[in-house]
Formats: sequence, structure tokens, C-alpha cells
Amino acid sequence: VVIAPVGLTVWLVWTVIGWIDGFVLPFVPSQYQPEEILKAILGEDVRVNIRGLGVVFFLVFTTFIGWIAKGLLGRTFIRSAENLVNRMPVVRSVYSGVKQIAETVFAQADRSFEKACLIEYPRRGIWAIGFISTTAKGEVSKRAGSGQKMQSIFVPTTPNPTSGFLLFFPAEDVIELDMSVEDAAKLVISAGLVYPEDLPVKEIKA
Repeated sequence: VVIAPVGLTVWLVWTVIGWIDGFVLPFVPSQYQPEEILKAILGEDVRVNIRGLGVVFFLVFTTFIGWIAKGLLGRTFIRSAENLVNRMPVVRSVYSGVKQIAETVFAQADRSFEKACLIEYPRRGIWAIGFISTTAKGEVSKRAGSGQKMQSIFVPTTPNPTSGFLLFFPAEDVIELDMSVEDAAKLVISAGLVYPEDLPVKEIKA
């Protein structure tokens, strides 16, 4: 039980590093290849499989490109490239989709769910775990709220919490949970098999 997760994690990390090395190292000059460096230091007869140099080159390269892209020259180049892509019918659709996915994924570091909650869904008496994303605003709040404060609730599916439903509930019908968002996600992914440690439950005022 203990060895299997650790072994699987090590194997996965080792495999990913090897995959990145296999993709990046062919672009690295031969004199900077790990094998050539080892031969220069230890001699021709020493053969050691070292992984990770490709990851280092990849991180340095992406950091450098990001630094350039933030400058005026980089922004101008990116804007010109996007204008060119937007004129290509098929490529435009692919680029737009990939860009939207990338922005959504990398935005998770800055935007995350506020709290885990319980809601009665799909009908009264049946409860579902959801995640409070924001307070409903704009037209949704005006048309659905009827003067009430509305909250945007994401209800994930099991065992894949990346898909689900966006629902809008009156704030008074949303029960906030003391468990963290991570613990609630584990509960959803495990189909109710993994519960967080018991936390002191706050009294709910009637």
C-alpha cells in the first residue's frame, strides 16, 4: 500500500523527464550533451544514463522566451503573429481553441474555487457536493436572483471532476463546508470512498 504509490510516482516522474529529454536534447549542440560532458570528465569508458538536462534546457528556454514576450518587442511580435494566424481559416480555429484551453489551465494558479459546499441537487432531499466559484453578477444575478444574492456553483462529476455543471443557487440554499476544496475534490474523485479527517462542525443557525 505504501510502496506502490511511491514507486508509481517515481516511475511517472522518471518517464516524463525521459520524454522531455528525448524531445529537447536533439536540439542541444553535441558538445553540451550529457554523454559528451561525462566523457570529458570521467573518460571514454564511463557510461551513465543521466536524465534531466533536457528539462533544465527546457525551463531556461521557456523562461527566456517568457521574459522576451513581456517586453515591447515581444508583445509586438506576438500581436503580429496572432493577426497572421487569425487570417488563416482552419489554423485560426485550432489556435483559438488551444489558446483558450491554455489560458484556462494556467489561470488556475490565480483563480480557484472559494469553498466546498453542499446543495440540494437535482431535487430537494438529494444532496450534492459543489464548489463555490463566485457571486453571480450582471444579467444572471438580475434575472435569476429576484433580489436575492446568487452564487455560482460548480457541481463536478465522478470520477472526473473536470466535467460537471454550472448552477446558480440562492446563497441561503448553499451550505458551506469546513473541509478544504482539495479534500472535497478527493471525496468526489474517490466516489465517496475517501473522506477527510473529522473537523469540528460549526453549528448551523436555523
